[in-house]
Amino acid sequence: MSHDHGEQGTHRTRLAVAFGITATILVVQVFGAFWTGSLALLVDSAHMLTDAGGLLMALIASLALHPATAQRTWGYRRAEVLAATAQAAILLAVGIYALVEGIQRLAAPPEIASGGLLIFGIVGLAGNIAAMLVLASGRSANLNLRAAFLEVVNDALGSVAVIISAIVIATTGWTRADAVAGMLISLLIVPRTIILLRETTHVLLESTPRGLDLDDVRRHILSLPHVRGVHDLHATQIATGLPVITAHVVVDDDCFHDGHVPRMLDALQSCVAGHFDVSIEHSTFQLEPPAHTTHEAGAHG
Repeated sequence: MSHDHGEQGTHRTRLAVAFGITATILVVQVFGAFWTGSLALLVDSAHMLTDAGGLLMALIASLALHPATAQRTWGYRRAEVLAATAQAAILLAVGIYALVEGIQRLAAPPEIASGGLLIFGIVGLAGNIAAMLVLASGRSANLNLRAAFLEVVNDALGSVAVIISAIVIATTGWTRADAVAGMLISLLIVPRTIILLRETTHVLLESTPRGLDLDDVRRHILSLPHVRGVHDLHATQIATGLPVITAHVVVDDDCFHDGHVPRMLDALQSCVAGHFDVSIEHSTFQLEPPAHTTHEAGAHG
């Protein structure tokens, strides 16, 4: 348990440092966007604002991992999924806005201070790289950190687009490069956020965890000695690394009289914990005699 708390503390530190870096870059880029008149830098600043808010939500969610209570039996484990969903939804909205605004600016490009644009682009990229290094080692720990890392990567790519547009404007005078960069940033945002939004929605809809075949689970349970049937078989995922499964298992009448029920329960829990690609440590089985199914209300699956 202390090891888990230590890891959570490390993740919170990473998020806090990344948030501090991102918030600082945000202030610098907002100033730079108004000073240079750059759409690309303005769009990247809007993206950075979203990311700073997303990192803040992720940090708040990581701080909300309190122990379970009678009102919240899983504690706040689902908070990281909610935070990641909110981040993805906001990023998607920003990406669509940036694409539309970029098309409009492409038709009527303003004057751009390319020198200042290049400086602010480099500052933004340096900050993004620093934040990426902070989050890189923990990005696979949960959806929160993955979303945070994804946002910083998108920011870094956006900063690269800003730098390239500044160089093009400085060397060729083609100011529409700024609008093109703004559109490119939006195209970098949308596909990745759709993927993340799809994954978090999968969890919120309590779909079967990816990589787990319930038909295979049913077959394994039915293959155990003394098992006659399985119904109300459900599997879902509370948060990253926390899949759960429940089932009603019909067993021989003799199991309830010869003391075999505890061994049956051990066999069932071992079955779902070790035979599949997704190891399920949180399992709940209701053992029933064959006659019970004739008067059980609401049974399905």
